[in-house]
Amino acid sequence: MRIDIATLFPEMCEAVLSESIIGRARKSGAIEVHCHNIRDYTTDKHHRADDTPYGGGMGMVMKAEPIYRCWLAVCAELKKIPHSIYLSPKGEVLTQEKTVTLSKQENLFLLCGHYEGIDQRILDQIINEEISVGDYVLTGGELPALVLTDAVARMCSGVLPAAVCFEDESHFNGLLEYPQYTRPEYWNGEAVPDVLLSGHHLKITKWRETESLRITQEKRPDMYQAWLAGQNAQDD
Repeated sequence: MRIDIATLFPEMCEAVLSESIIGRARKSGAIEVHCHNIRDYTTDKHHRADDTPYGGGMGMVMKAEPIYRCWLAVCAELKKIPHSIYLSPKGEVLTQEKTVTLSKQENLFLLCGHYEGIDQRILDQIINEEISVGDYVLTGGELPALVLTDAVARMCSGVLPAAVCFEDESHFNGLLEYPQYTRPEYWNGEAVPDVLLSGHHLKITKWRETESLRITQEKRPDMYQAWLAGQNAQDD
């Protein structure tokens, strides 16, 4: 998979995406992530990527032309049109199910907004969908783009050691993950549950399933009810 991020702050994105699991995956060639500075595609000597909004109002609006030129350059390099996403609080809220769907794309183009937003004509002409990371507003789209990139990339082949690394986590199967423990066996007056020390794999699997259901019911009753509904639908 290749992900292209169009932003006013490529160094901010590179600082995060060059570290840890995603950084190692980029170095090994398991995934490609390219950060593009939208200002590089401006045509004036001041490299202005924004201007005042028509109709008046506070703040500035990102101009259409530099973004469009950046997108065209990526299309030319890919020799195809990528699936293009605008990170926006007005978009569909990102879920694990959505990241699974996006991980099946060959190419993603992520557009990071800033200031008061982006000229609507860009959204009308090149954007396939808008995605939000939550019902709140940030100063720019860089953090959401990093969240989406991390969530999607970790499911690509070669990024994690095996599919079970992400299939056995919260949200993937509609439930929250069971508790995890490591050494020492006793810490601060609390012991690791005996079943995890038993070496009995079937009992451990059953314990983890039970704990996953318990935690989901306690912390996310909405998810638990949705999971129950899905189980009942399968039984019918």
